[in-house]
Amino acid sequence: MSLERVKDYLAQEGILDRLKVFEASSATVELAAQALGCEPAWIAKTMSFLLGEQAILIVTAGDVKIDNKKFKEQFHQKAKMIPGDLVEQYIGHAPGGVCPFAIKENVPVYMDVSLKRFATVYPAGGNAHSAVELTPGELEIYAKSAGWVDVCKLRDQN
Repeated sequence: MSLERVKDYLAQEGILDRLKVFEASSATVELAAQALGCEPAWIAKTMSFLLGEQAILIVTAGDVKIDNKKFKEQFHQKAKMIPGDLVEQYIGHAPGGVCPFAIKENVPVYMDVSLKRFATVYPAGGNAHSAVELTPGELEIYAKSAGWVDVCKLRDQN
């Protein structure tokens, strides 16, 4: 179970107390924000893409979307999300609980600069009823980030 793997990982890192588990669903940005009582922008959504056959994760703020032009400039390919029914196979977590912790080996995690606006962000914790409270800097460390990228734009921008 993904939540159990994430719990084990967070315990090894000494931050299990940062995990929050909810009765209500936190499967979407809006539901997670409601469960936490925070702004949707503070939700650190973890998006899964394929670069050829290589799966990657990009963690973004909850109020942004991928900017296809920026993505292509960064990764030299068009953004191609992993189909929902294949996410768990590539990443190790099912949609709604995808997070940058306890993932399959050799899946690089990138942090979008949109997260740097906030003191605290909340990525999922391995299932659709969990979140982890971290600073962007802590998230970078515990996600074993491959680096910061700028591949997003605010939702209301064209």
